[in-house]
Amino acid sequence: MKEQTKGYILAFISVLAVSNVYIFSKAALNEVSLAQFGFYWFGFGIIWIGIYAIKNKAFTIFKDFDRYTYLKFFILGSVELVATTFFFKAIHTIPNPAITSFLGNISPVFVLTLSFFFLKERLNKLELLGVFLALTGAFIIGYKGGTTLKTMFIDGTQYIIVYTLLFATVSVISKKYIHSLSPILIALNRTFFLLAFSTIMMFVQDQSFIISASAFKNLFFGSILGPFLTVITGLLSLQYIDLSKKSMISSTKSLFVLLGAFLYFGQFPKVYEIFGGILSILGVLLIIFGKMKIKRKSASI
Repeated sequence: MKEQTKGYILAFISVLAVSNVYIFSKAALNEVSLAQFGFYWFGFGIIWIGIYAIKNKAFTIFKDFDRYTYLKFFILGSVELVATTFFFKAIHTIPNPAITSFLGNISPVFVLTLSFFFLKERLNKLELLGVFLALTGAFIIGYKGGTTLKTMFIDGTQYIIVYTLLFATVSVISKKYIHSLSPILIALNRTFFLLAFSTIMMFVQDQSFIISASAFKNLFFGSILGPFLTVITGLLSLQYIDLSKKSMISSTKSLFVLLGAFLYFGQFPKVYEIFGGILSILGVLLIIFGKMKIKRKSASI
């Protein structure tokens, strides 16, 4: 199999997995607290990733790590901890997971902004149009009619802004160091940070370790899709295709979440929310096409 084809397949598997993460996590969070959720979700996740890491002898490269490498793992883990916490807070707060997914399409806007300010990358017309459409779509979905920042947007929008900004940061860092740090160890590091934090919060908040059978089922299956399959396949795909192509495939995620939310919860967005969601997806695609156009120009010079 050609490497690029392998990358596309892995990216698509990642999209299917993360789409179901929205569904299973929402179902679980309807029954348990955020701390209980994190303890079981990432507890199971670290088992799946640990087995995969042992099978693939991922720990053997530890002997080649220096202090700077461990520092990169610490920074990545810390940023992922905050980003993922706000991600699940958004899912818990917003009733329909499809809306959470549509609003999350502003993530490429932050990637472009970070690249513009810190990497001095220029933006072309396609990218600027994409930014405008993505933000317009998000505004249509999130706006609820207020006149102040506190009352203007639906509750949970604030969490989406934080996690999309932080996930954009992680994507840029992960792509830069994906080969030297190992996708498996990045995933394991992320899951360890989140499990450690969740365990601490269980004791701080005096949470019960006993949960319902239905919540346990959703957490068990969701942990296979989330901490394990989504992260592993997503990071592995970056070894074979660039971030823009992975992002293009990832832009279809909201459509799968939309279908899953309808089938699992019987929820379907309002017409204006669908319209805003389509605009946000088009915006993401234009941003990606614009980025690919720049790369083609650079390659021809």
